Amino acid sequence: MWFEEVAFSFNGGKDSTVLLHLLRAGYYLHKSSSDGEVEMNTIQNCPVRTIYFESPCAFPEINLFTYETVSTYGLPLETIHSDFKSGLEGLLKERPTKAIFIGTRIGDPNAVGQEQFSPSSPGWPPFMRVNPILDWSYRYTSIGSIYDTVPNALLSDSTTGKSFRPAYMLSDGRLERAGRTKKNISSVSSNGTNSTEVEQTIACSASIIVVGDEILFGTVEDKLGAGLCKKLHAIGWRVSHVAVVSNEIDSVAEEVERCKSSDDMVFLVGGLGPLHSDISLAGVAKAFGVRLAPDEEFEEYLSQLIGDNYTGDRNEIKCKNVVILAATNVDELETEWGCLLDTQESGLVMAKSFVSKHLCTSLLDVKIAPVVAELCIYFSDVYIGCYRISRSGPLVVSFFGKDNQRVEAAAEKLTNSFEGQFSQVDSCK
Repeated sequence: MWFEEVAFSFNGGKDSTVLLHLLRAGYYLHKSSSDGEVEMNTIQNCPVRTIYFESPCAFPEINLFTYETVSTYGLPLETIHSDFKSGLEGLLKERPTKAIFIGTRIGDPNAVGQEQFSPSSPGWPPFMRVNPILDWSYRYTSIGSIYDTVPNALLSDSTTGKSFRPAYMLSDGRLERAGRTKKNISSVSSNGTNSTEVEQTIACSASIIVVGDEILFGTVEDKLGAGLCKKLHAIGWRVSHVAVVSNEIDSVAEEVERCKSSDDMVFLVGGLGPLHSDISLAGVAKAFGVRLAPDEEFEEYLSQLIGDNYTGDRNEIKCKNVVILAATNVDELETEWGCLLDTQESGLVMAKSFVSKHLCTSLLDVKIAPVVAELCIYFSDVYIGCYRISRSGPLVVSFFGKDNQRVEAAAEKLTNSFEGQFSQVDSCK
């Protein structure tokens, strides 16, 4: 019987509970085809082999629900207390299994590259991952372990600020993991320095990709790229690359492919919607080698943003460190940016802020060039940039860094080298 060759991974969560009832429905159809007409309510027990990785970090309510569900539907349960990989290795050695039903959805962190039928990853025990609800989308908040779960603030009752609405009332399904906290890092690293300080000092890097033929034609000016640079810099991130590409799938895919492995995050704006030129999603999908999957919540969000003219025939893709923004102007960018900062799963961690100092001089470039070059070597942790407001105008030398003392020291060394020739300006504008 085919049930002996497959297993069902159940953890008491919403996704695996939905999958359980789909399996029960499938078993009912199987029994009906083999035994003739059978009433659904007469089939209580479902003989599919069920595996549960019980964790001491799980909420007691989750464990209780899991075992009650297993008892209610007569599931042959095998409880595993080791990690997922080790547990599967032992499980498959004891009893060969061809396929395992898993409640993975396209928005899950581990879903990138998966299809409805996906072989296990290299280095893992060989089996077929079966993902029946991969493309299923709905609104519901997510629960993790007892160590990384807090009440989802997006469900807070605005009238009292103390109570929370039911989980299914989450208005935007993309924010289901907004109730997850980040894991704490050990307070002291191996060299005795505070690891939090080290993490904040090191700047996270980001790339920005703007999609739009209208920008390349010179019809409109790109303001979103500049706006994102300012916002990323304000939270301590370094922007390593800004590119404008044409409305072509290959152009987007090639740029995403180049940036996604070199930067912590990639932000893509433009080319999102129902028009023939809106190819950003397809370009990102091609860069990751995955397909587009429907996301009703995102389409509803776009319809609210764009208005009644939105046709709703485009899809959303969520791939690792690439974020696609729907903003078309700086006001919409402001709103979306606020949502990103409020969503812990976005990956936008707050780093130590940059400090800057800007000096202005009328000296010739050739005069100060050797000194600036030497400063760049001595102050390798400080970015030193130079530009002219106009060819005949003053030269501005900018210092950026995360250590205020180092920035001040670099600026002071330059001014001391040319006494009376530099004056401080408030900004580099």
